Amino acid sequence: MLRHAAAPGSGDPPGFRLGDCRTQRNLSKEGRAQSRAIGDLFRANGISSAAVYSSQWCRCLDTARLLGIGEIVPLDLLNSFFGDSSAGEERTAALLAWLRGQRFGGPDVLVTHQVNITGLTGEVPDSGEMIIVRIHEADPVQVIGHVAAPA
Repeated sequence: MLRHAAAPGSGDPPGFRLGDCRTQRNLSKEGRAQSRAIGDLFRANGISSAAVYSSQWCRCLDTARLLGIGEIVPLDLLNSFFGDSSAGEERTAALLAWLRGQRFGGPDVLVTHQVNITGLTGEVPDSGEMIIVRIHEADPVQVIGHVAAPA
């Protein structure tokens, strides 16, 4: 799981509309460079292609695109619930059910938001940080590693 790269601020401005990047908090210049560096990190470790799933927020889609490691599948289960903490438990359960139902065949990258990763793993990643997880049929999600965002 990858938290989107650096995007200044917190949350989204009033008037936020999904699909309209002009109304959202977007990647900074640093965030775009960070996304490309994360893609380079994947390639340096032998991963030149992966299944890439992304939140529909522009900062996540842009992070996923700039990785340059695969086609992006927008997935609403990865969308943020930052402004609606009451939805966290239900959204996390739905994402976990989806993950348990998948039969991933290789490297898979899920680009999402801090609240989604924290809900699933209990970890609080920095922008551009990866939390490597193992999904079990019945047990909780197992965190097996962290990869800090490239400097």
